[in-house]
Amino acid sequence: MNSVVIVGRAGQDPEVKYFESGKVKTTFSVAVSRWDYKSKAETTDWFNIELWDKTAEVAGEYVKKGTQVCIDGKLAVSKWTAADGEQKERFFIRANSLRLMGKKGE
Repeated sequence: MNSVVIVGRAGQDPEVKYFESGKVKTTFSVAVSRWDYKSKAETTDWFNIELWDKTAEVAGEYVKKGTQVCIDGKLAVSKWTAADGEQKERFFIRANSLRLMGKKGE
Protein backbone atom coordinates (compact mmCIF):
# COMPACT_ATOMS: atom_id res chain seq x y z
CA MET A 1 0.00 0.00 0.00
CA ASN A 2 1.39 3.41 -0.97
CA SER A 3 0.15 5.90 1.62
CA VAL A 4 1.86 8.94 3.16
CA VAL A 5 0.62 11.31 5.87
CA ILE A 6 2.78 14.23 7.01
CA VAL A 7 2.22 17.28 9.22
CA GLY A 8 4.59 20.19 8.78
CA ARG A 9 5.00 23.79 7.67
CA ALA A 10 5.01 25.12 4.11
CA GLY A 11 8.54 26.08 3.09
CA GLN A 12 7.41 28.74 0.61
CA ASP A 13 4.29 30.18 -0.96
CA PRO A 14 2.76 27.62 -3.36
CA GLU A 15 3.32 27.83 -7.11
CA VAL A 16 0.04 27.50 -9.03
CA LYS A 17 -0.13 26.53 -12.72
CA TYR A 18 -3.27 26.68 -14.86
CA PHE A 19 -3.38 24.49 -17.96
CA GLU A 20 -5.41 25.01 -21.16
CA SER A 21 -7.27 21.77 -20.37
CA GLY A 22 -8.74 23.46 -17.28
CA LYS A 23 -6.58 21.47 -14.87
CA VAL A 24 -4.81 23.22 -11.99
CA LYS A 25 -1.57 22.06 -10.37
CA THR A 26 -0.03 23.51 -7.21
CA THR A 27 3.39 22.64 -5.82
CA PHE A 28 5.24 23.59 -2.65
CA SER A 29 7.56 22.04 -0.10
CA VAL A 30 6.78 21.04 3.48
CA ALA A 31 9.27 20.93 6.36
CA VAL A 32 8.68 18.20 8.94
CA SER A 33 10.65 18.25 12.21
CA ARG A 34 11.75 15.03 13.89
CA TRP A 35 14.12 13.94 16.63
CA ASP A 36 17.37 12.37 15.44
CA TYR A 37 18.54 9.90 18.07
CA LYS A 38 22.07 9.65 16.63
CA SER A 39 22.84 13.35 16.83
CA LYS A 40 20.47 13.87 19.78
CA ALA A 41 19.01 16.93 18.10
CA GLU A 42 15.93 17.96 16.19
CA THR A 43 16.32 17.76 12.41
CA THR A 44 14.13 18.76 9.48
CA ASP A 45 13.04 16.62 6.54
CA TRP A 46 11.77 18.36 3.38
CA PHE A 47 9.02 16.95 1.16
CA ASN A 48 7.89 18.23 -2.25
CA ILE A 49 4.09 18.29 -2.55
CA GLU A 50 1.93 18.20 -5.70
CA LEU A 51 -1.82 18.90 -5.63
CA TRP A 52 -4.34 18.92 -8.48
CA ASP A 53 -7.71 20.47 -9.32
CA LYS A 54 -9.90 21.87 -6.51
CA THR A 55 -7.42 20.96 -3.76
CA ALA A 56 -4.72 22.76 -5.75
CA GLU A 57 -6.87 25.90 -5.95
CA VAL A 58 -7.51 25.82 -2.19
CA ALA A 59 -3.78 25.42 -1.48
CA GLY A 60 -2.93 28.28 -3.83
CA GLU A 61 -5.37 30.58 -2.06
CA TYR A 62 -4.85 29.66 1.60
CA VAL A 63 -1.37 28.14 2.04
CA LYS A 64 1.44 30.63 2.64
CA LYS A 65 5.02 30.14 3.81
CA GLY A 66 4.92 28.95 7.43
CA THR A 67 1.34 27.60 7.31
CA GLN A 68 1.04 24.29 9.14
CA VAL A 69 -0.59 21.67 6.92
CA CYS A 70 -1.51 18.00 7.04
CA ILE A 71 -0.95 16.21 3.73
CA ASP A 72 -2.47 12.82 2.94
CA GLY A 73 -1.34 11.25 -0.32
CA LYS A 74 0.99 8.79 -2.01
CA LEU A 75 4.67 8.71 -2.86
CA ALA A 76 5.32 9.32 -6.58
CA VAL A 77 8.39 9.59 -8.77
CA SER A 78 9.09 11.68 -11.85
CA LYS A 79 11.80 10.38 -14.23
CA TRP A 80 13.42 12.18 -17.14
CA THR A 81 16.60 12.41 -19.19
CA ALA A 82 18.69 15.55 -18.66
CA ALA A 83 20.26 17.49 -21.54
CA ASP A 84 23.56 15.72 -20.87
CA GLY A 85 21.86 12.32 -21.26
CA GLU A 86 21.91 11.50 -17.54
CA GLN A 87 18.82 9.79 -16.13
CA LYS A 88 17.22 11.84 -13.34
CA GLU A 89 14.43 11.17 -10.88
CA ARG A 90 12.61 13.18 -8.26
CA PHE A 91 10.39 11.81 -5.51
CA PHE A 92 7.39 13.79 -4.28
CA ILE A 93 4.06 13.36 -2.50
CA ARG A 94 0.99 13.53 -4.74
CA ALA A 95 -1.61 14.76 -2.26
CA ASN A 96 -5.15 13.40 -2.09
CA SER A 97 -6.17 15.79 0.66
CA LEU A 98 -4.94 18.92 2.39
CA ARG A 99 -5.86 20.08 5.88
CA LEU A 100 -4.97 23.61 6.94
CA MET A 101 -3.72 23.62 10.52
CA GLY A 102 -2.75 27.28 11.02
CA LYS A 103 0.06 29.79 10.51
CA LYS A 104 3.29 30.04 12.47
CA GLY A 105 2.67 31.89 15.73
CA GLU A 106 -1.03 31.01 15.88
